Amino acid sequence: MTARRGTASRPSFGEPVKISGRDGAWDRVRADLEQHSVAVLHARLADWQPDQTGGPRLRALLGRDWERYLEMTHPDVRTRFAASRVLLKFAAAVALRVPPQVIELGYGPTGRPYLRGCDAVDISLSHTEDLLLIGLTTRGLIGVDAERADRPLYTRGLHRHVCTPHELGALSRLAPEERGPALVRLWTLKEAYSKAIGQGLRFRFTDFGFGPDGRLDRVLTPDGAPGTGVEWEFRTFSVDGGYAVSVAVSDTGLGGVEDTAAGTMLDPHVVALLTETLAEEPPDTADSPAGAGGPDLPGSWGPPGAWDPPSAPGPVRPSAPPVPVGSRAAAEAAPVPMAPAAPVGTAGERGGWARDAFAV
Repeated sequence: MTARRGTASRPSFGEPVKISGRDGAWDRVRADLEQHSVAVLHARLADWQPDQTGGPRLRALLGRDWERYLEMTHPDVRTRFAASRVLLKFAAAVALRVPPQVIELGYGPTGRPYLRGCDAVDISLSHTEDLLLIGLTTRGLIGVDAERADRPLYTRGLHRHVCTPHELGALSRLAPEERGPALVRLWTLKEAYSKAIGQGLRFRFTDFGFGPDGRLDRVLTPDGAPGTGVEWEFRTFSVDGGYAVSVAVSDTGLGGVEDTAAGTMLDPHVVALLTETLAEEPPDTADSPAGAGGPDLPGSWGPPGAWDPPSAPGPVRPSAPPVPVGSRAAAEAAPVPMAPAAPVGTAGERGGWARDAFAV
């Protein structure tokens, strides 16, 4: 059993890393994973959206998500979906040291994403407006969420629908100008925690809480009693000129994986066999809705050399080995108890304040 990595007064992972396309600080992402077993990164939507509506390279990157992408009819939704998945795959590729197009995402029964065939790295994603947010950890579970820090949640009365009695009392004791930012912080913390445990929209926000005064060492019950222990760590950051970003990380106590490269986590013979089996050049002409050949990804996408790193045989058809029996990903296939539906006008209602349900 290893010691817990941090406390509320001594955080054990750093601030989110900004990734500006090809020239982003990918070395910092890898360093955070190696040193803290946690990496959080954020990017602007404009740096990761495709140049065309679709094409062979985007199709290769989206993999099993390609059909889902094609079914989306709203252009903004399609763009955010594609950009967030591509950024997530590039981040995972940095951790696993593989080309991003060989990584496949899976989704649990509540919509929680995971890396198919690799439960050593847990992932989470969120997006709001033009901000994309990704979290990775080898400690246990991670959840991330982002929201505009100046969103008028309090003035619109959301606190009455998403806060516990303990939180409502604490908010009422704050100065009026402090209540809005405090509620945004509570909102993002609740989103991050519910994502980390795989509950998403099934967990009422009024069933658990946090201290709005910055003491974020544990989840609280509705009456303010401790609900979790030191295995959980929570942090909230301000990024990119006005976004509140919250991160929830659980530590299993087994220690993080120091070397997350797929080539060292898997048997080398298995890696060689998979590489030989999957290797295939993608088509050089588009069979996409755009109907035109050529690159469909902006030149700034991804870390330098990510498309064809020295150790990789070249672009390959997206696929992945089966999910290992007994893995975290396989466990997500088990039934999850359904919680009561959220009140209309709060969690789950379509609109400006709907919970993002794992950032679909």
